[in-house]
Amino acid sequence: MTTTKAGKRAQAKEEYNAFLAVCPSRQLLDRISDKWVVLILCALGGDASERSGASHAPEAMRYSELARLLAGVSQKMLTQTLRALERDGLLTRTVTPTVPVTVTYELTDLGLSLHHVTRGLRQWAQTHMDQVLTSREKHDAGAS
Repeated sequence: MTTTKAGKRAQAKEEYNAFLAVCPSRQLLDRISDKWVVLILCALGGDASERSGASHAPEAMRYSELARLLAGVSQKMLTQTLRALERDGLLTRTVTPTVPVTVTYELTDLGLSLHHVTRGLRQWAQTHMDQVLTSREKHDAGAS
């Protein structure tokens, strides 16, 4: 019995189970749970302008803008992360032949759909940080 491409995709989708070590979705979860991925998606999703009261419209950003915005990221880590996100289809890299060359990054539709999830994670972390710090202090005091 032959199976159509759509049928094979549907079958594969049903078989994805991140609880299994061999499942490719586990690798994807590993990638998208990285702090730099979350912050890059939030930056390209327009969250960085949130403090200035601007809208949350997705925006294309240059490499140097991302590097300045993401305090603490090394050049190597930023480059590796951007390449991986491009490979996974979450962002596009556009090279404009200017002097010097201009390279911009922008979320794809797939990346934008993931951004909606990562925005919630970032906001949750920022909102609940005081509670987490208090809990850590209590735990550490009891462990002494």
